Amino acid sequence: MKILLISPTQSGIGGIAQHIQGLTKILKKKGYCVEIISSENTFTIPIKGLKNLSFMISSFLKTKFNKDHDIVHAHNISSALAMKNIKGKKILSIHGIFSNQINELHGKTLASISSKYEKNALKWADAITVISKEAFDHYTNLGYNVFQVPNAIDISSLETNVDKRYSKQIIFAGRLSHEKGIDSLISISKKLTDDIDLIILGTGPEEEKINELVKNHKNIHFFGYQNKNKTISLIRGSDILIQPSLHEGISSTVLEAMACKTAIIASDIGGNKELIENNLNGITIKPHNIDSFVEEIINLFDNKKLHQLLVDNALKTVEKYNWNEVGNLYLNVYQSVLD
Repeated sequence: MKILLISPTQSGIGGIAQHIQGLTKILKKKGYCVEIISSENTFTIPIKGLKNLSFMISSFLKTKFNKDHDIVHAHNISSALAMKNIKGKKILSIHGIFSNQINELHGKTLASISSKYEKNALKWADAITVISKEAFDHYTNLGYNVFQVPNAIDISSLETNVDKRYSKQIIFAGRLSHEKGIDSLISISKKLTDDIDLIILGTGPEEEKINELVKNHKNIHFFGYQNKNKTISLIRGSDILIQPSLHEGISSTVLEAMACKTAIIASDIGGNKELIENNLNGITIKPHNIDSFVEEIINLFDNKKLHQLLVDNALKTVEKYNWNEVGNLYLNVYQSVLD
């Protein structure tokens, strides 16, 4: 089987990039021929608001020169135009709810325009997959035939080194953008006691805000972009991972924290509600509730018994989200459209 993956990104620590990395690895391991079109091998304009649009156009042009494939698997709506342009059975995977993401990032006007393109993109696909039940319900209610295939990680390949810099170490790892709750992250940071050190990993359009934050807070440490192994080592060395996102699918970072036995405090939204049972394998809090985030961080450092309960149960949870299992789910979708 010849498979073409189309994605706006395939490298880095972002959720879609890690998904492409894991899917590519498991497909090749199973003996399939895999090619990739992404921003790493296609022209894009690296400016906020233009990167995805430029990828959509350039990937469409690039597919003019691609041979036919058995499966053309596009990730996110920006990859759909290129998917449409190639012969083969077409799979469109949506990592979230597209209209909600555009509304949060760019406002209602652009969201309205984008929704029209989204409707066309969904019609071009022979099968649609989503990573969360929230998205499954959303697109099913719109009348589409949808498969839920969750995000996954390769637990056995995760870096085993532990990088602990501070006695009370918490961490945020992700894209520094509005939908990831960066404004909430900054507000939380300012209310932390001096004995709790926060490490922030990532890059993105809100990076300057983080640079300003660390200038006035000695217990806030911005490490910028770190490769996958370094990121995992720092997560392993942290007592708590915080994720105050406004929108989230099945987060690779949350799954990795579970595998690293790092306790999780995250927003009660999207895929987080599927992964995390409050006070059982993590703690969930309503978005923007800054005081509750800070209170729960302090409480977890004081309550060692609860901390241990959360990490033990989280490790059991993450075993369901490994690429051996999820890779087979994708292969079932591929086979269903080929049949």
